[in-house]
Amino acid sequence: MNRKKKFKFYKRLNYHDNEIYLVINRTIDSVPDLNRVPEYDFDICLIETGEAVGRCSLRVGMNDNLYYGGNIGYSVYNRYRGNRYAMKASLLLFQLAKRHSMERLIITCNPDNIASSRTCDLLGAKYLETVDIPTDNEMYMIGDRKKMIYEVII
Repeated sequence: MNRKKKFKFYKRLNYHDNEIYLVINRTIDSVPDLNRVPEYDFDICLIETGEAVGRCSLRVGMNDNLYYGGNIGYSVYNRYRGNRYAMKASLLLFQLAKRHSMERLIITCNPDNIASSRTCDLLGAKYLETVDIPTDNEMYMIGDRKKMIYEVII
């Protein structure tokens, strides 16, 4: 019997710098039929107050779908923007990606998202291209039409 090995999520996660730390919200198993890989979902919290300032995620693996959606996602709540929390959280996610033997990550953003594009630049990501999202992709179905594609070698 050819049984695929179940993905191993790390349970002990302690990712922080001198300003923020990541708190695991959930892990999401892969769904091969939907072209989805395993995912970690975190709150981005301030060390000083414990307050959540945003969210971030790491999708582990690589497939055609991730070229448009990326391995890393982030969102910083409006009142906390401008403090580079997305960049700092992404740097922490790089550590987790390395634990999963990932050497290359894709980060994407909408062409009109200047802040996210700047985050990619600050992370040292290489801009690859701007692409049209395929019409059968979930992101197309929710209204996205183009993505800027960045690559980070970690």
